[in-house]
Amino acid sequence: MSGEDGFKTLEEGQKVSYIKGTGQKGPTATKIQAV
Repeated sequence: MSGEDGFKTLEEGQKVSYIKGTGQKGPTATKIQAV
């Protein structure tokens, strides 16, 4: 997850929403947000 310092962390079991995309190495998650 992108944040002011480049990334944020998630707690184990925390729910997220994301948009599925495709990268050079296969599926990726973009626009990840904790819900």
